[in-house]
Amino acid sequence: MPGSSLSASTKDTATSKPTSKKRKLDETRKRYYAVRVGRKPGVYDTYNKCFAQVDKFPGAKHKSFFSLEDAEAFVAGKDPIPADNDKKPPAFYAVGIGHKPGVYMTWPDAQAAFAGKKNPKYKRFGTYADAEAYVRQYNNQLTTAGAVAAEAASEDEDERAPKKAKTSAPVATSTGGSASVVAYTDGSALGNGRAGARSGVGVFFGPGDPRNISEPLQGETQTNQRAELTAILRCLEAIPPHQGAEIRTDSRYSIDCVTNWYIGWERNGYKTNGKDVKNQDLVKAIRQKLEEREKLGVRTQFTWVKGHSGDPGNEAADLLAVQGSRQPR
Repeated sequence: MPGSSLSASTKDTATSKPTSKKRKLDETRKRYYAVRVGRKPGVYDTYNKCFAQVDKFPGAKHKSFFSLEDAEAFVAGKDPIPADNDKKPPAFYAVGIGHKPGVYMTWPDAQAAFAGKKNPKYKRFGTYADAEAYVRQYNNQLTTAGAVAAEAASEDEDERAPKKAKTSAPVATSTGGSASVVAYTDGSALGNGRAGARSGVGVFFGPGDPRNISEPLQGETQTNQRAELTAILRCLEAIPPHQGAEIRTDSRYSIDCVTNWYIGWERNGYKTNGKDVKNQDLVKAIRQKLEEREKLGVRTQFTWVKGHSGDPGNEAADLLAVQGSRQPR
């Protein structure tokens, strides 16, 4: 889809406002993304899900609508007459400097990410890649100045249900350096916990990034937790040890394993309650990578993100993991 940007009258300042009530209304309305020709035709609730079906697909046809009925009609081969607003491509709102830098799909979400921030920086783009590049431009400057916060996670291993959180929670495993690379990791398990389960690994650096990973989980034990940990390990293998990194995952279990629980496990010979710690091979491998980076003074930050909440990077990693679980081992 063609790109677009904020109008010339819109500045990168806290005083910027939508140019009209009509635009503000358009940006808060729900869109439906219809795929007529693609890997899996249908109606999708986010542009990223739609894009996954048409990216590099020969002769792909897709379109966005404000009406579910029109979207379904388009998929069925009909061509409903769109309202003027329907002709607009999807928008990606990049917040480079704000309370929560990142890429947002709606203007209200973007506004909330910088409202009240002194000298915020934000801009509208027509593609996710352009928006992400804009965010990284400012985030690199911020992290170099030491603006990335770090806090230790502390949950019991047996707590399977994560605590509710409204925002992403950053934690770090080392000090020094700066988070210059951002990657999302995820694991998927079809039939998790049952015989014949198939798991996949997903690592997302960005749209079209050659470092992206989508592969099946190797080994006899096919679980979601092993897939999540393997994704982190594969991510660390893809990033040079001298380069700072931020790994974003929706697995609190994985973060706690490699930033908190491992301390007690090492002290007890990787035993807990008299039993061997599960997935200790992966935990040890990840810790080895992290310690190599620590010796170089490089920072490796882990950030928990809420899964299936519309975060484009998390959704992309999830899609890669699901695709990996369907590949032959």
